[in-house]
Amino acid sequence: MTELVVLCGIPQDGVERTISRMRELDPQVVVLHHDLHDLGRGRVHRRWRDDRTDERTVLELAHGCVSCTIREDVLPTLVALAGRARRVVLHLDPRLEPEPVCWALGTVLCEPGSSAPRAPGDGRDPCPVTDLVDLRAVVTVVDPDRWLDDASGDATLPERGLSTLPDDERTVAQLAVGQAEFADVLVTTRPTRRGDDRITAVLDRLSPTAPRLETGHGDHRLFGDGLPAGARRGVPGGVHEPLLRGEPPLEGVGGVRTLVFSARRPFHPDRLHEALDHLLDGVVRTRGRVWLATRPGAVLWLESAGGGLRIGHAGDWLAGADEQAWAAAGDERRALAALAWHPRWGDRAQDLVVLCDGADPDRIDGALHGALLSDAELAAGETAWAGLPDPFGWTHDEPCDTPERDTPEPTGSSPRRAPAPRRDEEGDI
Repeated sequence: MTELVVLCGIPQDGVERTISRMRELDPQVVVLHHDLHDLGRGRVHRRWRDDRTDERTVLELAHGCVSCTIREDVLPTLVALAGRARRVVLHLDPRLEPEPVCWALGTVLCEPGSSAPRAPGDGRDPCPVTDLVDLRAVVTVVDPDRWLDDASGDATLPERGLSTLPDDERTVAQLAVGQAEFADVLVTTRPTRRGDDRITAVLDRLSPTAPRLETGHGDHRLFGDGLPAGARRGVPGGVHEPLLRGEPPLEGVGGVRTLVFSARRPFHPDRLHEALDHLLDGVVRTRGRVWLATRPGAVLWLESAGGGLRIGHAGDWLAGADEQAWAAAGDERRALAALAWHPRWGDRAQDLVVLCDGADPDRIDGALHGALLSDAELAAGETAWAGLPDPFGWTHDEPCDTPERDTPEPTGSSPRRAPAPRRDEEGDI
């Protein structure tokens, strides 16, 4: 089966050096790249490299968007390469996060031998690309001289010249953190040296299972060989999976420390909204499940990176769910829910992991605990909770300008281009 590696990173000089090392290790590897700098005009520049050719093609898309590029050309090209090439490196545009691309590789149905994705039910056995190729690893290139600044800032991609799309409001932090967190292998653009303690500590906690390589050295782990048993290998995580992967260190190093917050009572929406400010300064990453008093059945997923944060609807709790919902939940989630089942709340809980770099984790912990319902509010019951002011809606970005003080009507979840609910819960790209 054809082996596939997804390669990404903001520093393109480092990415190109990594490609050179890969081609030295395997001269016949096919490198496929879609340059999205011209996407706003409906054009994508595709480059195909192997041991014989270096072919460049300009693609005209009916709708200039990342989704069209992936569905109309990336996936069909990989389907065409399946079984014909021994190894393929999918070199992502620097403005792309690997997780939604890998979600598409493992979810969007394509017709083997066809030039375009197919819908299910047409009688031609469509399947995802990962049924035809072996997704071996996600490799991310980081520049130690600026990655931590990128990961903790609030500059947007357009401000950094990384995107020209008018509706792209992602931050560089969301991109940098998303690329590093999902990596099976991290490649640094220079050797580790004195003064790198902070970035080393952050990456140890953000991506604990990923080995560190340098761009100047060839290593077959670039192709996914010899990775640790806990390697993700391009498989997106679910909302209800454990938040700590790979046993990251919990002790602090300088100002870098991981806070694990858990509670078995709901958040007061207004107080939580105020507490979120503590997650926007001196915090590299926050991830986890949130339970609001105003919507007792809804699982909300919270993610932050640097100075940007989003909460979105990510499904429902099993507490109060019918038999069909329990059956659809899967064995692992049912088992985890049963192990932690509360006689009153069922599986409903607060579970957040906060990666601090300079922020005081005790202060964050205190702010989050202060946002929980008090004993008196808890005793008032769910009927009273429904009348609490709720500024969130069903998706909510921070910082916000003028949040609505009444509960908005549900509007559905937005795609995970900025932090949002996980892909296996949403199903769009």
